[in-house]
Amino acid sequence: MTIKNLTAIELKAKLEQGESLFLLDVREDFEYKVAKIEGSVRISLAQLPQRYTELDAQQPIVVICHHGMRSLRAAHFLVDSGFADITNLLGGIDAWSLYCDSSVPRYS
Repeated sequence: MTIKNLTAIELKAKLEQGESLFLLDVREDFEYKVAKIEGSVRISLAQLPQRYTELDAQQPIVVICHHGMRSLRAAHFLVDSGFADITNLLGGIDAWSLYCDSSVPRYS
């Protein structure tokens, strides 16, 4: 199973079209409190090996982090764990803030 990639603009279009996507944010709590995509659910990358069974392995999941690296690791973990439809958000929440929703704060 391969991991798909999605730009922030493509994700915004899918959400606006009403696609049923589960947004999984794998950042730490302090990061999530600063900036998030509404409707996303946070399970940190560190917690994912213990909590991935809380997720629906058949549901399309878009994995989100700050810039796209932790989410890519999480995506590989989920695919290796039998998840069928996993997509990595390229550029992460930073790209979302830059290209889709400037009300979402950027941070370093």
